[in-house]
Amino acid sequence: MLRVLKRPNLTVRHTAFPHQLDAFESLKDQPYAAIFHEQGLGKTKIGLDLVLFWLTEGIVDSVLIVVKKNLVTNWQDEIATHSHVQPRILNQDRMANFYALNSPTALYLIHYEAVVSERRRLSLFLQTRKVAVLLDEAHKIKNPAARVTVALHELAGGFERRVIMTGTPMANRPYDLWSQVKFLDHGKALGRNFQEFKKTLDLTNDLNENTSRAAVFANALEETFKKIQPFTVRETKASAGLRLPDKTLRNCTCPLEARQAELYAKVRDELAAVIVQNGKPVFDDAEVILKRLLRLIQIASHPVLVDHAYAAIPGKLPILETLVRAAIDSQEKIIVWTSFTDNAERLGRYFAGYNAGIVHGGRTIGDRETALTAFKSDPACCLLVATPGAAKEGLTLTVANHAVFYDRSFSLDDYLQAQDRIHRISQERPCFVTNLIAKDTIDCWVDALLVAKNLAARLGQGDIDRQDYDAEADYAFGDMLNDVLGLNKET
Repeated sequence: MLRVLKRPNLTVRHTAFPHQLDAFESLKDQPYAAIFHEQGLGKTKIGLDLVLFWLTEGIVDSVLIVVKKNLVTNWQDEIATHSHVQPRILNQDRMANFYALNSPTALYLIHYEAVVSERRRLSLFLQTRKVAVLLDEAHKIKNPAARVTVALHELAGGFERRVIMTGTPMANRPYDLWSQVKFLDHGKALGRNFQEFKKTLDLTNDLNENTSRAAVFANALEETFKKIQPFTVRETKASAGLRLPDKTLRNCTCPLEARQAELYAKVRDELAAVIVQNGKPVFDDAEVILKRLLRLIQIASHPVLVDHAYAAIPGKLPILETLVRAAIDSQEKIIVWTSFTDNAERLGRYFAGYNAGIVHGGRTIGDRETALTAFKSDPACCLLVATPGAAKEGLTLTVANHAVFYDRSFSLDDYLQAQDRIHRISQERPCFVTNLIAKDTIDCWVDALLVAKNLAARLGQGDIDRQDYDAEADYAFGDMLNDVLGLNKET
């Protein structure tokens, strides 16, 4: 067995906050654990303190930290900030990986895609050393059928210690939790059958009409957190006693521009015709329906995403410009979030006069890092336009205290992770999060759906009790979609 003969300096650089120290003490002796602290509470510090403890105590010889590809550089910086350890990077360079895995290294940093390509070699590696693993943004493995999930589930039993971290364990639907927990305990807490688990924890569109089904759903949510609580730590900003500046969440209704309204009505009516079957409105999560719904979101955001001939000014843009100017006139920075890369490019060019930075998946990681660095350090760069997929996780953007969602997808994870880039430790100013909602459009349904998803996640994660949940629960989003699409109108 190959062991690390010379230990690096394993002392911590910085003292933990009380809530971080509490989490560390709760988890340091557990064979597996979940750190589900809300975004912005410093999960990275907790995870790294656990890593250093395992290595110091000789519980493991090496630790593998698994992160998203675009967060490797960020994690290198975090490791340097909180420890004296220099990690070896495992990526798609198989020859370099071979030498790294056969070296006396204490800490490895690998992205999820490399786990898939190096699965066989990692399996052999786990037979030569005592290895712990830390999964960052663990909702990455929420889909049990995904290749990366299958690979990590197969490797799970070979790790001496397993820890997962995410601020949004129920990233989009409550059943997203199952696969993450199975990685830890092989199905002991939540069962070994995903379909059985999903059956009672699916936030379906008929809950408003089926009170017995709604009761089963709420009961299952309540029981879920009790099952994972023995090996889970979860704090919100409120429960951790963290004194952050206030965060104001507000919706701003925007009228559609005339041509935009015509195009929206046309696509809406075509979609309504598809959904109505045998004279009755029928809606499910079939891929074709979701794609059509997404098209309505695009039109409500900027019709040019659907119709390249559109040349007018969409309804949200003047209101966005007012918000941007107000923030910058107050000498404050602002982030504009959009789900669409074309939108990010277009809005970035529109606001070029403010030296706007642009971050989305279509740009290289180097270009994204350059834009983010300028936004964080250059006073002249007051505005960042970004997609949640490229910048929602692992980043501290507290130089800004304004965030505007120009549009939103159905993803709760995208929404919560993105808005809390600004509302986290080190923020010193009050924060303002604004959702732009096109009047009488699908934006209204998306807002209601995200509210319902968030409430369900809060109960399933133990943030609220059943009484609070029942007082706020509203499953009207199913009927609301019918109204938005005109399916409830008499013909």
